[in-house]
Amino acid sequence: TNPGFVARITQAGLDYAHEHGIAILEKELAQLKLPDISGDFRIRHVGKVRYEVSSLDLRSFHLPYSRISLVPNVGLQVSISNAFAEVDGNWRVKLLFIRDHGSFDLEVENVYIKIDLRLGSDSSGKPTIDTSSCSTRISKVRVHFWGKFGWLYNLFYDTVEPRFRKILESKVCETVGSSVHKDLQPYLQTLPVTARIDAKVGIDYSLVAPPTSTAQSLDAALKGEFFSLAHRSPVPFPPLPLALPPDHDRMVYFGASSYFLNTAGFAYHAAGALVFEITNSMVSSTAGMGGVPVPLGRLEKMYPDMPMKFRLSAPSAPFLNIGPAGLSLKPLVDVQAYAILPNSSLAPLFLLSLVSNVSAVINVKSGHIVGNLSMGRLKVFSLCSAPQVRAMQSIMNILAFRTLLPRLNARLEQGFPLPLPDRIQLSNVLVQFHQVSEGSRQPR
Repeated sequence: TNPGFVARITQAGLDYAHEHGIAILEKELAQLKLPDISGDFRIRHVGKVRYEVSSLDLRSFHLPYSRISLVPNVGLQVSISNAFAEVDGNWRVKLLFIRDHGSFDLEVENVYIKIDLRLGSDSSGKPTIDTSSCSTRISKVRVHFWGKFGWLYNLFYDTVEPRFRKILESKVCETVGSSVHKDLQPYLQTLPVTARIDAKVGIDYSLVAPPTSTAQSLDAALKGEFFSLAHRSPVPFPPLPLALPPDHDRMVYFGASSYFLNTAGFAYHAAGALVFEITNSMVSSTAGMGGVPVPLGRLEKMYPDMPMKFRLSAPSAPFLNIGPAGLSLKPLVDVQAYAILPNSSLAPLFLLSLVSNVSAVINVKSGHIVGNLSMGRLKVFSLCSAPQVRAMQSIMNILAFRTLLPRLNARLEQGFPLPLPDRIQLSNVLVQFHQVSEGSRQPR
């Protein structure tokens, strides 16, 4: 299906991640274990030479030059050049009655490594990464032997060097594959597929398709759907095509469609969370019924000095629109008013409906999408007489601006988490609004 949420990592973002990844790989290669090398060869007219190289210790492995590249429709490629390593070890040789042993220092220079990384997704919608190919080429090996018989060293080196080169080239790629499997893959798995927001609702951030590499970025399409924790039901409206603007200046881009935001309203409505109760204790004390000014004489006579309770509920999930100017919605709210009798039971007073124009400001703080609502004056309808309508509009506007709006904004200030892997913090965040096409209700 189409995504409700998309993410983009540009070349600048990949370069930043690459710096940390190469530092980890460099440490892994410095701990590479090399096997002992032994064997024999024959010198014409002299005899068989038996040799052994042991206690190989890789003292360092440096990766001074490397880069990460995007390979369109394939994945990523990491190229390392001019790498070098230093190895210590012991050697032992036997030729007829001659026996010698000692130590050596070995410098491996101009090491070239090419790593191809394939991106995908697993059955749970988490990203996966694997090494599709790896090649290592060593251009130069310098060795310094320490011992008595110099003429043996050259014979010994000419035999051992090709074997050592082949072993090291193989071990480097083996370590690369292990590092990707042991370090990089588990780290990508920290990307949350689902995020619990509160006791009622969560967000589904699972991938709807494997990440796609282009010439300029790595793009990921996520489900981007809120859901009720108690009972997940199908969303009654489909996600329409969503694409990020063709920008690549920043390291990371996120895009959320109106589908993403509207599933929040649907999930909270399905979970029964769009119900608010306001009592007189929540409102500043004024003259009238239980602290709420109700200039409705008949009710005051029937329930003198009794507190009131208002139960506000949305008959349907609110639908939000995104346009170039921002976010807007026009929610419909039913209000049931009660008088609280001395025995704590409720006496229904009246039922009315409210509507208002609401705008929202969106921002990102500490890896969370946060918001703040602004509301126009409420309009009341479904009452008969004009005096009652005017009176109830005044009451509802007082309750909405003093109580309901602060409660909603306090919740929105807590925010909803972005899909970020561990130890990632965002800075220099810019929020923009875009409309896909004129008259479209599905913006990006």
